[in-house]
Amino acid sequence: MSETLIHEILSATPLPALMVDQTERIIAANADACTLLGQQIVGRHFATILRQPTVFEAVEAGLTDRRPRTARYLANDGVQDTAYEVTCRYVDGCGAVAAGALLVSFQDVTYQEQAGQMRRDFVANVSHELRTPLTALMGFIETMRGPARDDAPARDRFLAIMEGEAARMNRLIADLLSLSRVESEERVRPRDIVDLSASLNSTLKSLKPLAEKADVTMDLSTPDAPVLVSGDGDQLRQVFTNLIENAIKYGGSGGHVHVVVTFSERDPAVRAPAARVQVIDKGPGIDPIHLPRLTERFYRGDEHRSRALGGTGLGLAIVKHIVNRHRGRLRVESEPGQGAVFTVVLPV
Repeated sequence: MSETLIHEILSATPLPALMVDQTERIIAANADACTLLGQQIVGRHFATILRQPTVFEAVEAGLTDRRPRTARYLANDGVQDTAYEVTCRYVDGCGAVAAGALLVSFQDVTYQEQAGQMRRDFVANVSHELRTPLTALMGFIETMRGPARDDAPARDRFLAIMEGEAARMNRLIADLLSLSRVESEERVRPRDIVDLSASLNSTLKSLKPLAEKADVTMDLSTPDAPVLVSGDGDQLRQVFTNLIENAIKYGGSGGHVHVVVTFSERDPAVRAPAARVQVIDKGPGIDPIHLPRLTERFYRGDEHRSRALGGTGLGLAIVKHIVNRHRGRLRVESEPGQGAVFTVVLPV
């Protein structure tokens, strides 16, 4: 097989690929392989380029017994760690004195690895979130069967705690079901017409008891004309309830939550006519280090406080998926001591 044909075949291969012949030198590499491994790799001994032990061993063994091999190659693209599945296949009739060569290709499996890790993290987080209240329930049940059997005040106190832990598990399960439902519908854009002013008024009324208990005042500013968007009314109310409830809980006692609705003929966030809903609080704010991860499942900027307030760690993940379903944008702005602004942009 001529060098020209080898280069043509590698150039047409839609993966990073190179060939190593029996001299143990790289005789050809396509552009993707050069981008991954370096621009001056042709002609060099493969051991100086493929230094990771598993890959080195796979190539060396493939050249010796000509059997197929696979290995894992780890790299970094400058932004994140990457993983490749390396496949080695022997090709007869090419290379030095036509003695054959090994075709080594690299398939990017980074996203598969990340998806697998996300699944493992999700199972671990759900297990942890359920185990904590379950452990408390089992402990109190054991106590009530023993030392507290005839202690009425202790029994009442324990029952109240158990009720709270059961409610916590119920909220977690409800949020998990909601997240699953939203994710399954994310590709289907809702087409109903929703009046944002009416939806927000209803949301504020439903949250008024919580705000009064927390000594928080709320107000709503909307344009004179109705602001109508295409959407799912129940899901949008879920978004507003979550954001306003968070502002009440984390805004601090004696605080104020301001909800603002505006309309733009061409909003830069979606490059189309859109409505903006901003939930503004004057609380302690959020450290900027937490902002990029706030919408991750089970991520908490203040884990101890979130648990104490009954948070499941799924609320903002649900908000993100609902906003995505509406082809909108979610933006969070905050600085410690300066409060927080959650902005939802919805194309009309």
